[in-house]
Amino acid sequence: MLAAAPPRTYRTPTSLSSSSSPSAARKLATPSSSAAATATNNTRALIVKCCAVSPSSQNPKPSPNLLQNVAKTIAGVTTVSLVLNLSNFPALIGSGGGNCRGGGGGGGGEGGDGSSGGFWRRLFGPQLMANADEAQSPEWDSHGLPANIVVQLNKLSGFKKYKVSEILFFDRRRWSTVGTEDSFFEMVSLRPGGVYTKAQLQKELETLANCGMFEKVDLEGKTNPDGTLGVTISFTESTWQSADKFRCINVGLMAQSKPIEMDPDMTDKEKMEYFRNQEKDYKRRIDRARPCLLPPPVQREVLLMLREQGKVSARLLQKIRDRVQRWYQDEGYACAQVVNFGNLNTKEVVCEVVEGDITQLVIQFQDKLGNFVEGNTQIPVVKRELPRQLRPGYVFNIEAGKQALRNINSLALFSNIEVNPRPDEKNEGGIIVEIKLKELEQKTAEVSTEWSIVPGRGGYPTLASLQPGGTVTFEHRNLKGLNRSILGSVTTSNFYNPQDDLAFKLEYVHPYLDGVYNPRNRALRVSCFNSRKLSPVFTGGPGADEVPPIWVDRAGMKANITENFNRQSKFTYGLVMEEITTRDERSHICSNGQRVLPSGGVSEDGPPTTLSGTGIDRVAFIQSNITRDNTKFVNGTIVGERNVFQVDQGLGIGSKFPFFNRHQLTLTRFFQLKEVEEGAGKPPPPVLVLHGHYGGCVGDLPSYDAFTLGGPYSVRGYNMGEIGAARQILELAAELRIPVKGTHVYAFAEHGNDLGSSKDVKGNPTEVYRRVGHGSSYGVGVKLGLVRAEYAVDHNSGTGSVFFRFGERF
Repeated sequence: MLAAAPPRTYRTPTSLSSSSSPSAARKLATPSSSAAATATNNTRALIVKCCAVSPSSQNPKPSPNLLQNVAKTIAGVTTVSLVLNLSNFPALIGSGGGNCRGGGGGGGGEGGDGSSGGFWRRLFGPQLMANADEAQSPEWDSHGLPANIVVQLNKLSGFKKYKVSEILFFDRRRWSTVGTEDSFFEMVSLRPGGVYTKAQLQKELETLANCGMFEKVDLEGKTNPDGTLGVTISFTESTWQSADKFRCINVGLMAQSKPIEMDPDMTDKEKMEYFRNQEKDYKRRIDRARPCLLPPPVQREVLLMLREQGKVSARLLQKIRDRVQRWYQDEGYACAQVVNFGNLNTKEVVCEVVEGDITQLVIQFQDKLGNFVEGNTQIPVVKRELPRQLRPGYVFNIEAGKQALRNINSLALFSNIEVNPRPDEKNEGGIIVEIKLKELEQKTAEVSTEWSIVPGRGGYPTLASLQPGGTVTFEHRNLKGLNRSILGSVTTSNFYNPQDDLAFKLEYVHPYLDGVYNPRNRALRVSCFNSRKLSPVFTGGPGADEVPPIWVDRAGMKANITENFNRQSKFTYGLVMEEITTRDERSHICSNGQRVLPSGGVSEDGPPTTLSGTGIDRVAFIQSNITRDNTKFVNGTIVGERNVFQVDQGLGIGSKFPFFNRHQLTLTRFFQLKEVEEGAGKPPPPVLVLHGHYGGCVGDLPSYDAFTLGGPYSVRGYNMGEIGAARQILELAAELRIPVKGTHVYAFAEHGNDLGSSKDVKGNPTEVYRRVGHGSSYGVGVKLGLVRAEYAVDHNSGTGSVFFRFGERF
C-alpha cells in the first residue's frame, strides 16, 4: 500500500526545481529551527524543474542584462549593434506556466514557496538579494547573548536585525564542511556581512527545505563576541535510485497542462489512480516532445556520468545541467535553458530543454529619435540577407544574429542595426526576433578639397600659385526601396583649369537582377568614366637617366554583371569600351616614349605608346573575373586561401582591329602556424603567406597594357615597373608574420621574372630604358595601423631602402 503525501517541488541552486510527479511523493514538515522532509520511497518518476525565481516576486522577470556579455558591436561605416535582451522571459526559464513558487512542468503538481539561489541572481539580477520580502537595512543590532553559544533559529528575537559574519555548509552524509566552491552555496541568498531579520532567516530555511535538494536541513547560529552571528546550515542531500539511460528533449512551444491538485482526503485507491494518471500524462508529454540539439557525444558523456555516480543525486543533476547548458552556450544558443529533469527514480533520466525556437520575425524601421516609422526599403531586401537559421522554425543562435548584422550592414543602407530576440507571449518558450533599422539619407553629397602650392615666377611660390583641388561626390541610394543607386564623382587637382586632369565616374547599380525574391544574387553595374594614371611601362631601370613620364587617359563605358556565390566569392563578366590616349607631362598627345638626350633635350623616338601608333586607341573587349575566397579572420589576422582568375578577350573592334586574350591567375595562401584560442583580446596566430601571380597575353598587346614588374604590389624594394614590362610575367612571394603587442612584424622575400618575354612587347621598353627583366628582394617590416613600414633590399643593385605603404600587400 502506498502512503500518499502532497507532492514536493525539487529545486537545485541553479534553477533546478521539481514540479511534483508520480513518484517520490514526500511529506513536508513545517519549517522551524529544524526543517526536515520525510521521504516515502517508491518506484515512480520524479520531475525536477529548472526555473528562475526572484526572491521578492511571485512572477520572476530576468533583468535586461542577462546576455549583455554576448552583445556585440560590429564596427564599420555605420553603427551596428547586436542587442540580446531577455527581459520578461518567463517562457524561456519557466515551464508549464508555473515557476519555482508554483508548479507547472511535466508532471504537474505544486511546489512550495521559496526562491532559487545565487546562480540565477548573478545571471538575472543586478545585485545580490535577501530571500525575504522585507528590505534589508545597513543598521544592525547586537544579539545581546553570551559569546560562542549555539542559538536555534526560533530562539532569536523577531525585533532585531542580525548581522551575519560567516556562513558554513555542513554535509551530514560526508560529515564535513563543504567549501564555497560547492554548488550548494549557489542557492543561498544570505551573504557574509549581510543584515537579516528572524523572518528573513526563517524564510531562507523554508526555501531550502522546500527546494527538494535536501532530505533534511537545519539552520542555526553561533554568537560572536562582536555581536554578530555565524550561520551554519547542516543538510542531508536528496538522492534517487541509479539510472543507466539518458534522454534529452526539446519542450519549447509545447502546451502545458494544468495539474490537478491531489485531495488530502483521497483514499489509497484514488491516490494510486492519481499517480498513475500523472505517469501517463508525463509519458505522453515525452512522446510529443522533439529531440533536442544536444549531439550524441555529449549525451554519451552525460550517460557516463550517470553510470559512474551510481545513485542520482542533486549534485549530479547540477553537473548534468551545467554540462548540457555549457554546450548550448558554446554553440551560440544563447536562449536555451534546461528547465526540467524527469523520470527520477527510474532507469532513465529525462532532461527537458527549452531551446529558444523562433516563432516570428519582425522587421521595423525607426527614425532618428527611435520612433517606429514606415521605411523606404522594401522588406524582401532585408529578408534575403538573413541567414536561414534566423527564420521561424529554427532555434535562435547568436552566430546567426551576428551574420545577420554583417549581411544587413553590407547593404550600406542603414545607420543603425539591432537584432533583438524577445519572448513570444503567445507561445511559451518561443522567441520573436526583432530587427530594428535606421535608414541613411537617400541623397548625399560631399566635397573634399586640397590646396597645393606650385612654383611661380622665379621658382618661388606666390599667393596666386595656390591651386585648389579636390573631389565632388554625390549619391542617390536605395531607389524605389530596392537598393538601386546612382553614384558620381569628379576629381581634379586644379579647379581653375580642370581640363588638364579632370577625372569623373558616373555609375548605376541595379542589384537583384533576377528579382528580389529570387535567391540568385546577381547585380548589374553600368558606368562611364574618365581617368588618368602614370604608366609604369615607361620607367627607367637602376642607374638609368630620368625618363620623361607618360600619362594614360582612359575614357569610356563599362557594363558588367556580378554574381555573388557567397560574401567573398563571386563571378563577374561584362563589356568594356574605351578610348585610350597617351600624353606627355605637358598633356600633349604623344605616340612614342621619350628619352633624355645627353645634350639635355628630349627625344620622342622611344617605344610606341599605342597600338595604332597615333597616341589614341579605341578598343572593345569582354572582361570576366572569378574569385574564390574562403579567408577569415582569427583574432584579427587573416587565414585561409584566395584564388583569382581574370580574362580579357578582345573582339577585334577598334583601332587596328585588336584581337587578344589577356589572362591572369593569382593564388594566395595564408597558413596558420599555431592553433590559438579565438576571442576578443586573444593573441593572433603567426601566419605564413605564400603568393604566386602569373600574367600572359596572346595576340595584340599595346604598351600601356603590358605587364610590369616592381612596386609595392609586385616586387617590393623596387619602383613601379623598375624591373621590366613584358608579355608574360611570374611573381613569387613568401611572408612570415609574427604577432607582437597588438600588431605584427614580418619578414618577406619576393621574386619577379619576365620569362624572357620583354622583347615581345612592341618597341621593347624594358631594353630601351635599361631594365633587367627580373629581380628579387627581401626585407622586414612592421604594421603600424593602416601603414606598412618596410626595409627592403633590392637584389639587383644590392641597396636597401625604407618604404611606407598604405594597405596590405596580399
